[in-house]
Amino acid sequence: MELQEILSRCDHTLLRTDCTAAEIRELCDDAIRFGCASVCIPPVHVAGAKRYVGDRMKICTVIGFPNGYQTPVVKAFEANDAVRNGADEIDMVIDLCMVKDRAWDKLADEIDRVKRACDGRLLKVIIECCLLTEEEKLEMCRIVSASGADYIKTSTGFSRGGATFEDVALLRANCDPAVKVKAAGGISSLEDAERFIELGAERLGTSRIVKIAREQE
Repeated sequence: MELQEILSRCDHTLLRTDCTAAEIRELCDDAIRFGCASVCIPPVHVAGAKRYVGDRMKICTVIGFPNGYQTPVVKAFEANDAVRNGADEIDMVIDLCMVKDRAWDKLADEIDRVKRACDGRLLKVIIECCLLTEEEKLEMCRIVSASGADYIKTSTGFSRGGATFEDVALLRANCDPAVKVKAAGGISSLEDAERFIELGAERLGTSRIVKIAREQE
């Protein structure tokens, strides 16, 4: 697989808690230069990044991040605020407490609230696979498929583990074909990136692939 094809699927990511505006601008420059799908950045940096890139790059941000235990009302507000600040894509973390309580209807309602707050922007639902049983992953495939969300996403990258080949294959096999899969967390090599894509990941959340591209120049 050509490097550019892999890069075109990357959400070039910087979600470190102390990242600066200058670092975000550098991230945007690299994403534009290497033809990434988007930059994925903290909500506080969305407005500034949007002013900086204009229409040259998609701006993705995170909602309920990284733990997911904000209330649905707060998550919807966060999503609406991000959209007003210029976000093109929203990656939301589900309420994992609801998963463990098997509160499936409440989870569906939470995703619906955020989806409506996105006002037509692309929505990716982070289910944090490393904390779920296989039964819970399958139930989330069902809920996300019914929700109208655009993507199901493996991980925040801030928990016990990131994307695995097994989880990407499971999500792809059990979600509606209209729901795409995003693998995120710990993707550090071209070989792994290519394997995730082969298994059905349409997007990759990573910063390492752009770094590899820079090293190869």
